[in-house]
Amino acid sequence: QVQLVESGGGLVQSGGSLRLSCAASGFTFSNYAMNWYRQAPGKERDWVALITPGGTITRYADSVKGRFTITRDNARNTVYLQMNSLKPEDAAVYYCKVRIVTADYWGQGTQVTVSS
Repeated sequence: QVQLVESGGGLVQSGGSLRLSCAASGFTFSNYAMNWYRQAPGKERDWVALITPGGTITRYADSVKGRFTITRDNARNTVYLQMNSLKPEDAAVYYCKVRIVTADYWGQGTQVTVSS
């Protein structure tokens, strides 16, 4: 079955960096676009970034553009989110997501906390 496992979250000071990972299994990873989302307490889950199956095209939410970078390693079935210049408003649970046909699959999330 499809499984997504995020890791790499933690506590970081404002201005710092973190790299999140999402390990995928149960599907042909290299065939699918991958997304990162985030959800802060009391707020909706927001889209953060997308990468196409081959990794040649990426897209970002305006709030993270220029600070976050999404990449993937199809040999390792893993997608990454490099987060630089972190701000307190970036604090959230971060999730990776894949859409296969009409079904969305999510990981369990990884917590990112940014201290000011």
